[in-house]
Amino acid sequence: MLILILGIVIFLGIHTLTAFRETRARLIERYGLQVYKGVYGVVAAIGLALIVYGFMRYRAEGMIQIWTPPLWMHYLAPPLVWFAFVAFAARRAPPGRIRGWLRHPMLVAIKSWALAHFLVNGDLGGMILFGSFLAWAVFDRIAVKKRGDGGAPRISEFTRGDAIAVGVGTALFALVLYLHPWLFGVPAMPA
Repeated sequence: MLILILGIVIFLGIHTLTAFRETRARLIERYGLQVYKGVYGVVAAIGLALIVYGFMRYRAEGMIQIWTPPLWMHYLAPPLVWFAFVAFAARRAPPGRIRGWLRHPMLVAIKSWALAHFLVNGDLGGMILFGSFLAWAVFDRIAVKKRGDGGAPRISEFTRGDAIAVGVGTALFALVLYLHPWLFGVPAMPA
């Protein structure tokens, strides 16, 4: 469990650095943008690797069950994850109404994905992992709003970008849904 927690602290810690704009600007000024991005990427990759390894070890050593989520929560998770994939795809798709409506689609994607998994994982490790990501995404959204970043501009009609976001998001969701038992060892849909 300690490896999982260390990975979460490293991964979310480096991502939290962007909320501290003056510190970030000083680091970029001192070391240059490319070095900053390189170190940022390496630290994030190390954190992610520790999260994956730590969670695998935690599951192999025996999960610590805190509570058993009711079955109906398992039916909430797939639409929330689908929405997360659409939001994720909207971030890179051409400008559209979805991106403008969400304002910060990547943060919305993380919140939706983390909430879905937090609802259906009643074990300690799952609650720490997904709860941490959910709390971080809420924190970062508040930080973004405080610094005046309004996010993507609002667009009044649907565009090709929206079709791409829905299409790509749905395709990724279907692929992960199908591969979930092999990738993560548990089915994504309730039995």
